[in-house]
Amino acid sequence: MKKKYIFLVIVFLIAATIYALLFHKDKALKFIPNNADVVVLVDVKKVTRQYIFALITHPSEWFKSGEKNKERISIHKSGMKIPDFIQIFHLKNTQFGDWYSILELEDKTKFVQFLKQNKFIKNGEKLFHKDGIFINVEDKTCIVGTSNAAFENIRNTFLSKQETNILNADQFIKNSAGSISYISESKITNFLININSDDIEVKSSEARDNFKSLISKLDRENQFLNAELDEKNVKSGLQFFNKDLKDSLHISYFKTNAELEEVNDTIISYGYDDNFNEIEKVSYQKIIQPNFIISLQNSDPEQTWKFFQNKKWINSQNQFTAIPIQPNRIVKKEKEIIVQTTRNPLQLSQKQKENYIFIKNSKLLSSSFLQLKSNRKKLLSNIYYIFYGNKSQDYLFKIKLTKNKLPLLLRW
Repeated sequence: MKKKYIFLVIVFLIAATIYALLFHKDKALKFIPNNADVVVLVDVKKVTRQYIFALITHPSEWFKSGEKNKERISIHKSGMKIPDFIQIFHLKNTQFGDWYSILELEDKTKFVQFLKQNKFIKNGEKLFHKDGIFINVEDKTCIVGTSNAAFENIRNTFLSKQETNILNADQFIKNSAGSISYISESKITNFLININSDDIEVKSSEARDNFKSLISKLDRENQFLNAELDEKNVKSGLQFFNKDLKDSLHISYFKTNAELEEVNDTIISYGYDDNFNEIEKVSYQKIIQPNFIISLQNSDPEQTWKFFQNKKWINSQNQFTAIPIQPNRIVKKEKEIIVQTTRNPLQLSQKQKENYIFIKNSKLLSSSFLQLKSNRKKLLSNIYYIFYGNKSQDYLFKIKLTKNKLPLLLRW
């Protein structure tokens, strides 16, 4: 009888430990400033469970995983506290590419050593940087960012005082590996992040398989880029990059197609012969360039044309200089403006009457990644396509990877 009780106690303790390590979560979000307008959450324990399941179902990776861990410095021993939810935020009125996260430190000395061993360069007393990542190390916290522009602001207005507005993870994320949330006054709009076997999806909670047939249709075409957007989606896209364009370009419909081509680029240089006479040297290199066509439609193209002229984006040869791919030609028609490369002119594909952007990887595109570091080149080369779609309130952003015997979480 005692053995039975001992067995039950052991089972209970194991179950309690597993629950505590992989399921129980502290949902208090303490590191999101009040002036954040976009928040990205990553459910660390859910991703960990997905990783463990993937590893269990692929025995061939068990020993390889151990070898990889020996080569790396364990993040669990870095002096940083691993949160249940990684909280990444974007601040109002800052650059689109500036993103930040605040992490707690258990041992500052160990963390600084961890950064040095991972070849982060120290710049000043507290700042470290590597490959576009900046880290400001405080005594009990560190600020991680794609820029250091807001570090002082975050320290002075957020970390230096007790934060009273503690948010809850349930406001942002439910049953997904992560979420992207847009905060507008008291309204929070959430999009789910799902990590699947060979793709990553960001979608509105209502979105199901609304885009499956469209993606299948676009995938059968061999174009590098295929896009079609209505007025609402055009304005939303322009707002991310330039608010002035959103208000000045009166575009009701946008469509584009592009294909990649390998062309010979002529390089002319000058040198001198043995008699110091100047001689011209001609060499050639192969480069990848797109052939494209863009249609901008509205009821009064004259407004858009005048805007381009005021910006001096149309030269005397009727080339659209805002796009650096030359030669091209811009033409104004009755209800649209066409911008088109002239080297190998394309025609617009059939209208799908949908809102989408579809970018398909290819060998030509992958070959242009040669100048990147090996890990980034490998990541980009393994992308099969990128898709954005919108139907009413349904949104989907999807990164599809090439087929592989390993699920996504075990590939890197």
